[in-house]
Amino acid sequence: MLLRDVKELLDAKVYCGEEYLDREVNSACGADLMSDVLAFVKQEGLLLTGLLNPQIVRTAEMMDMCAIVVLRGKSPDEQIVQLAEEKGIVLMTTERHMYTACGELYSHGLRR
Repeated sequence: MLLRDVKELLDAKVYCGEEYLDREVNSACGADLMSDVLAFVKQEGLLLTGLLNPQIVRTAEMMDMCAIVVLRGKSPDEQIVQLAEEKGIVLMTTERHMYTACGELYSHGLRR
């Protein structure tokens, strides 16, 4: 699935990384505990989280994740956007909650 598809399926707003929306994403992880992300994530994945702090970008970078989707309509501050931009990580937000966002992606073929 392309990040462009994720954006459309979740009706997401892109804060940075619009130029990377043609990247392929092969897995997703929905978590608010970054320790769970560090323990269970696969590379080239997508992070879905309700957290909104710089650690989400640092964790995504450490795990070679290509994008972050912040849930529940939260808006990242300039520091988070700038950090994601520097790291080449797509940063999006959606109004959806974790359960529905993950379910939507799963039902459209993102199975890991």
